[in-house]
Amino acid sequence: MKTKIFLKQKQLIPIVAGIIAVAGLLLASCNNHSSVGQGAISAQDAAQRVYVAPGQYDEFYAFMSGGYNGQVSVYGLPSGRLFKIIPVFSQNPENGYGYSEETKPLLMTSYGFIPWDDAHHPELSQTNGVPDGRWLFINANNTPRVARIDLKTFETVETIEIPNSAGNHSSPFVTENTEYVVAGTRFGVPIPQKDVPIASYKQNFGGVLSFIKVAPSGDMDLAFQLMMPGFDYDLAHAGKGKSKDWVFFTCYNSEEAHTLLEVNASQKDKDFVAAINWKKAEEYVQQGKYHEFPGTYYDNRFDTSTQTAHSYVHQGVKVLIPSECPGLVYFIPAPKSPHGVDVDPSGNYIVANGKLSADLSVFSFDKIQQAIQQKQFDGEVNGIPVLKFDAVLAGVVKSGGLGPLHTEFDDKGNAYTTFFISSEVVKWKLGTWQVEDRQPTFYSPGHLMIPGGDSRKPWGKYLVALNKITKDRYLPTGPELSQSAQLFDISGDKMKLLLDFPTVGEPHYAQAIPASILMPRSDKIYQLASNHHPYLTRTEKDAKVVRKGNRVDVYMTEIRSHFVPDNIEGIYLGDTVYFHVTNLEQDWDAAHGFAVEGNRDNAELLLMPGQTKTLKWVPERVGVFPFYCTDFCSALHQEMQGYVRVSSPNDHVALTWSTGKE
Repeated sequence: MKTKIFLKQKQLIPIVAGIIAVAGLLLASCNNHSSVGQGAISAQDAAQRVYVAPGQYDEFYAFMSGGYNGQVSVYGLPSGRLFKIIPVFSQNPENGYGYSEETKPLLMTSYGFIPWDDAHHPELSQTNGVPDGRWLFINANNTPRVARIDLKTFETVETIEIPNSAGNHSSPFVTENTEYVVAGTRFGVPIPQKDVPIASYKQNFGGVLSFIKVAPSGDMDLAFQLMMPGFDYDLAHAGKGKSKDWVFFTCYNSEEAHTLLEVNASQKDKDFVAAINWKKAEEYVQQGKYHEFPGTYYDNRFDTSTQTAHSYVHQGVKVLIPSECPGLVYFIPAPKSPHGVDVDPSGNYIVANGKLSADLSVFSFDKIQQAIQQKQFDGEVNGIPVLKFDAVLAGVVKSGGLGPLHTEFDDKGNAYTTFFISSEVVKWKLGTWQVEDRQPTFYSPGHLMIPGGDSRKPWGKYLVALNKITKDRYLPTGPELSQSAQLFDISGDKMKLLLDFPTVGEPHYAQAIPASILMPRSDKIYQLASNHHPYLTRTEKDAKVVRKGNRVDVYMTEIRSHFVPDNIEGIYLGDTVYFHVTNLEQDWDAAHGFAVEGNRDNAELLLMPGQTKTLKWVPERVGVFPFYCTDFCSALHQEMQGYVRVSSPNDHVALTWSTGKE
């Protein structure tokens, strides 16, 4: 007897998608290893192009998100060398970020102290639509936040929380002159939060798009939010040139499903790009057309003068309702489940890709404006007009591949798109929509990056594909394999693969800028004369130990190759000791570390020249405990050590400290 198996159409969707994904990956793998494809170059030629001789500099800095690592990693291009990991949303024991008393406030939120997050999209500040090298912004996806990194010091100097948001994915993209950082919510939630049945999603859930104002100093402030339907907002990009007053967000799940989204959020042929006129939003806010919504959020700022971060707690948010603000928001139909939304250097073309599509849809800003003027609408959603698809479509790139995700641009009128399922990068021409070249990647690329490729001035020499799978590319390291970046030369007609290099965490997006812009801005030391830390020890003769009840403050200095003081007695069980350590060096790259035995709640400190940092230590047993410099600083680095004696309070040991005395 034969058994017949029947599958509903909804059940087939994820199965077919899975088969396509696996087949695409296997096909790409076979193709990539079976022959030398078009655009391939010799190993010797590739090696010469990425070789940076000893003592020479890379041409570009590349900033890559750490994904679930919560950090930003800095690489050189074309070498692929890792220079630095910048801690942002996660504690980092390497340098004490999030452990030192000065940096703990940067990880404060309305939920309390959160030592981890999921960082996806680095974004360089811009002037006139061109990366300027002042700051780098990056989002926290899990507990919604945006951070700002000062590129003079490559250190995080601000984190701001975003209320009413859940899953801060489409973030943090800047407007043409860094007037705003924009952020969209990935998950629909009740706004403001309340206890409602999940099945009441369509009635009670919404999504917000946030606009964070950036002052000339760089300080951020949540200016206003837009209340949107409860879709999932995926990515964003601001306009430029003629479209500079607009911001575009992709969104999926226009079905407003709340379970098994791989099926239930793929019912419609089209989802949307939300086009927001932020200039008009400013006007509505100035006119008082906003609503005050509750919301508690932290803005944490690092004061470079005191070298200490402080938390500022804010209440309430200005929220605009699009149905009450004509001309503020329009929906552009896009192939279902779009991911990237990317704006070309002219600001006229907006590319939005359905993740399961084989073609690319390109929209025209000019046509969008014309359609708005002529009211070429195809209904509305929550009072937001929906523009007619054909009225705003500029062109379609046919047979681009399978699974398009993200597009960037060079300086010659070309666009480059990653295709996740077919594991390739495709080059096509703006205006003609013709495919010019395609090269395989290894494997399943998500984002790609061209230096300046999302700006008005792409430098356009290299392309980096950020791949999700590296099976068979590197030496195996157990079940978990490294993520991968691949460097392509795009200076000629055909893309040429030059280099594979592993990356930290799970890279999502990256940005790159010429080294010639950043190098002159880079600080080499922290000037002691400008150090106004409240616990600064400016000279060795100022070193001291002060007791106030059960609190002990150690004012300590370090210099090659000793601490002052390096012998401390009279510390008791029950005390809380704060080591305020100042690195007195004023020479570039003369770093020192500090660590004490048995410090189970904190990490080491790593101090650059002229810095002061504080380590909190609560001794848990009596005895004599060493402390030492953790960063190899001189020929006598091993001799750079000291002792702290911990006694019982009943022993009445006097508080004393010294260096160099018997």
